[in-house]
Amino acid sequence: MRTIILALALAAALAGVMQLGQAALHWAKAWAAPVLIEHAWVRLQNDRAARSEPASYRPWPWADTEPVARLSFPTLNGQDRIALSDPSARSMAFGPVLIDGGPVPAFFGHRDTHFQLLQNIGVGDPIDWEAPDGTIQRYRVTDTAIRHHHDITVPNGPDSARMVLVTCWPFDAWEVGGPMRFVVLAERDEASYAAMSASE
Repeated sequence: MRTIILALALAAALAGVMQLGQAALHWAKAWAAPVLIEHAWVRLQNDRAARSEPASYRPWPWADTEPVARLSFPTLNGQDRIALSDPSARSMAFGPVLIDGGPVPAFFGHRDTHFQLLQNIGVGDPIDWEAPDGTIQRYRVTDTAIRHHHDITVPNGPDSARMVLVTCWPFDAWEVGGPMRFVVLAERDEASYAAMSASE
C-alpha cells in the first residue's frame, strides 16, 4: 500500500513539474517572441537601407512568418504593432497578420492581445503604415463598424489609398471566436502623403 501511495505521489509530482514546464515554455515564448520579431524587423530595415538581401527575416529559425510592416497609432499613446506575413492562426498568436491579395490590404489581429487597442480608436484617428524600406504612409480612420464575418465589404476606390483592420467582437467576450468582427476602414491622408512625397 505504501508503495502505491509513493508511486501516486511521484506521478502527481511529475505531472506538476510537467505542467510547470509547459507554463514556463508558454511564458518564455510570449516574452521572447516580440523581442525576436522586433529584432527581425530592425535587421530587415537595416538590410534594405544597405541594399542587402539575406534569404530570410524569420524571427526564429522554425518560424513560418516574417515581419512585413509596422502599424503605429499616434493617438493611442503611440502604440505600435509589427505585422507579420503568413495569415494563419499560428502567426496571429505572435502579432497581427497582413493579407495583401484582396481588394485592399487587410490586417487581422486578436481582440484580446495585439488588436485590443482598436476598441479605443475613432474616426479621424491617424494610423501610420511603415514599410520595410522605411517609408511611412499616414492613413486616417474613416469608419468603424461591427459586421458578420461573411459580410465585410469595402467601398470601391483606389486600392493603394485604403486599408482595413479586423478583429473579433465583442472585445470583452468570455468565449473565443464567434461570427462578429470589428472592422476599421482607413484611407490614406493625401495631404501628408503629398508633403512626404515632396520632401523626398
